Formats: sequence, C-alpha cells, structure tokens
Amino acid sequence: ASGKRSARGRGIMDDKVPRLSNGARHAGGETVSEESLWLERGDGHRLACRRRRGASPGIVFLGGYASDMTGTKATFLDGWCRRRGQAFLRFDYLGHGQSSGAFADGTIGRWSDDALACLDQLTTGPQILVGSSMGGWIMLALALKRPRRLAGLVGIATAPDFSQDLWWAMTPGERQRLAAQGAIEIDGDGGHYVVTRAFVEDGRRRLLLRGPIDLPMPVRLLHGMEDASVPWSTAIAIADRLGGGDVAVTLIKDGDHRLSRPRDLERLALALEELCAPSCPEPRSAAASAASPSRQEG
Repeated sequence: ASGKRSARGRGIMDDKVPRLSNGARHAGGETVSEESLWLERGDGHRLACRRRRGASPGIVFLGGYASDMTGTKATFLDGWCRRRGQAFLRFDYLGHGQSSGAFADGTIGRWSDDALACLDQLTTGPQILVGSSMGGWIMLALALKRPRRLAGLVGIATAPDFSQDLWWAMTPGERQRLAAQGAIEIDGDGGHYVVTRAFVEDGRRRLLLRGPIDLPMPVRLLHGMEDASVPWSTAIAIADRLGGGDVAVTLIKDGDHRLSRPRDLERLALALEELCAPSCPEPRSAAASAASPSRQEG
C-alpha cells in the first residue's frame, strides 16, 4: 500500500484567495474547468484539492499511502472525466502532497475523515469512489458511512487492514523500536516509508476483513497477481465479505501493485464506464474496448 511521496510546497495554491461558503477557498476568481481549492479542516490544517465540475455521477479519487493527487492514476482519471464532461475530485490527505501537516501525524482514521470532509463539502449528487491501495480501505470506510451518496466503488489493489499486515511483517526488533520510538522507516514499493505506532494502533481499531461488509452499491476490484505489497487474495476476501450481489473482481496476471501501465488504466476506464452506464450512457472508447472483461487477464 504505497506510492511516491511528492515534494511539499504550495505550488499553485495561494494563501491570499477568497474563502468559499462551503469552507474551501478558491484559487482564482474566474470560472475554470478545474478549480484548485483549500479545504479548511477546522483544526488549523487544510487540504489541497482539485475539483472539476461536470455531469453525474462524479468521480472521487482516493490515493494511496504516501502518494499524492498528481500521480499517474489521478492524472489519468482527470483526463478521462474531462473528455466525458464528468465531475471529478482529487485531493491530498493531511501530510501528503501540498496539504498541511506532517505525514507522521496521519492515521487511517484521520485520513478517512479528510476524505469524508471532501466528499461532503466538495461534491453534490451521486459519486463513484476510486480507491488505490490504502485509498481502497478509505473507500470502503466512506461507503459504510455514506452509502446513499455512492453509485459505485472501484478498488485498485485495495488494501484494507494493511496496517496489521505491516505489523506482522516486522521483525521482533522493528516492533520493539516502533513501541519505544513511536515511528520507524520500512522499505516499501518504490522507497522508504515512515510507519508510526499511532498508525498501527488506529488501524487496529478500524479493521474491515474480520466480518461482513454490508454495502449495497456495485463494486469493481482490480488487482495484479504480481502485486508484491498486497496479495491478490485480498481482493477475493473483500468480495467474499461484501453484502451486495453486484461485485466483480478482475485479476491481471502480470499486474503489479501500482497498476499504472496503459493497459491497466484501460481496465480502470472500462470498470468506470460500466458503473457510469445507467446514469450517463456513452459508447466505450476504443482504448477501453480493447481491455478484456474477463475475471482473470494476462
């Protein structure tokens, strides 16, 4: 459950921009195709967000651990929504990307609350959540809290409960250092990552795979069988626990954890087109049509 941490900085954000009535602040006074926003969280922190207005259902992207909203999948989804005229929202959690705060202060609970605030304050109408890795855990948590707001879920290498997997993968010495120091660095997919005692302990209180996950909306789960971070059997376990009947798992035989290759993104587009079809029918793109709809793909 990982991603590449971006360099921190304000970038396109501007401290001297007007506050929106919903608690966000708009970077610029003109109507633009994509808005850059600050969402104030009420505790002195603010989230960097980008919102594209358009048709329903809107798409909300939930990134992975230590990733940000400028990654390959988020950028692909923005282009996909722009071409279709669909609403799209992406943002950085506390301590990620351009948002304020320290990464080490984040937990699943805090980052889920960030995502819920973005969903509640920056979107209207039905939404489809796309969760990548840790974002898939947050996606399921949001769906349990706001089931009537959601038209569907798409998980990419979905990683619920992965804080426990991190804990059990540690050596006894690493666990002792984590308990004593409060944080350690571990090797992950693509680099070194900080894991805190607070993150592990908070995650332990939010486990989802210990029982049924009662969700009514359609769910699509994409998972690479070469994923070295989250085993593909996790997707099967999620599907087994989901209460709804409209659940499909696509296994990509040569897919890794990131699933960011062009053909992986085509499968993502195909899953979204299927979920969007009842609300906004549109012929499949040539790229998406090239992806096989079968459950296991090579």
